[in-house]
Amino acid sequence: MSVGFHTLTIAEMVPETAEAHSIRFAVPEALRETFKFKPGQHLTLKAEIAGEEIRRNYSLCVAPQERQVTVTVKRIAGGAFSNWANDNLKPGMAIEVMPPHGSFTWDFEPGAANHYVGFAGGSGITPVISLLKTTLLTEPESRFTLFYGNRDSSSIIFLETLAKLKNCFMDRLQVHHFLAEEAEEFELFNGMLDRSKCDEILSSLIDPEDIAAFFICGPGPMMDAAEEALKAKGVPSDRIHLERFTAGRPSAALEAQMQALTKEAAGLTMLVTLDGRKRRVAFDAEAGNILDSARASGLPAPFACKAGVCATCRARVVSGEVEMAARYGLTDEEVAAGYVLTCQSVPKGDGVELDYDA
Repeated sequence: MSVGFHTLTIAEMVPETAEAHSIRFAVPEALRETFKFKPGQHLTLKAEIAGEEIRRNYSLCVAPQERQVTVTVKRIAGGAFSNWANDNLKPGMAIEVMPPHGSFTWDFEPGAANHYVGFAGGSGITPVISLLKTTLLTEPESRFTLFYGNRDSSSIIFLETLAKLKNCFMDRLQVHHFLAEEAEEFELFNGMLDRSKCDEILSSLIDPEDIAAFFICGPGPMMDAAEEALKAKGVPSDRIHLERFTAGRPSAALEAQMQALTKEAAGLTMLVTLDGRKRRVAFDAEAGNILDSARASGLPAPFACKAGVCATCRARVVSGEVEMAARYGLTDEEVAAGYVLTCQSVPKGDGVELDYDA
């Protein structure tokens, strides 16, 4: 996979709500293969804002069959990139974009007859709607049920799109809106998607045993509530798929442990493979992690969030041992296969070799 940035022109800016725009990119034929994506994946966008290079990840909100490359950017309070993008980006402008990546996805099969469920909150709908659309377009015998929480009806991203999809796929798509600040006829749909709401959903609206996969994305408390409710019902973790936009703070004990490891690792030499080249890199205790040590040595190692969420900085440990503080962006299968998030990782002893190309 190419991990470098490419300059793409903005073809269209679509207002979704007062706080969010979808950005559709014009992808030249020469880059079509590079920007092929799986449903649920995201792009890293890069821009210089007020003299500082800023990178952010935004989920693709389209199905591969739509032959579009589109992300949705919602303003967040104090968000340097999100506010700049909504205020300044216009059709015809160019921006640096990294090819699609991320493991919040699913291998859809035309012959499958599954029932999928999405729990989404706010802008967490963006990767979920990609998976939802792909279900409907790829698996004619499959169904999708969406539980979607928002502040009020004016803040619902893709409100019209979801209504149109419901009309087109009446027997295969169910959408339930939960509004925190508006009253609906049924009490269940009033308020946040908290633990009690999720418990009620799993008791009265769906049978968790019948669901092939659950896709969860949104604010941290909502995601935790949905995950805990599913686990309380005995749903195995391999059927629960999470996409976090932000990471919580590590515990004080873990922070202290990582600081001690960082000091011990100072000066250790690592072998790092990137873009087909193998280089020796000294671990820099001031940098504090493998990613920043590699970049300090001159290697253009890829990154975006630096919080253990996006997996842009993923690399495979070829030899040696590495300690990782957070791993939100990796699946259990990736961890078992030896992958680490280098922005969260510190070498434990000599002989560490990592491969960004793997």
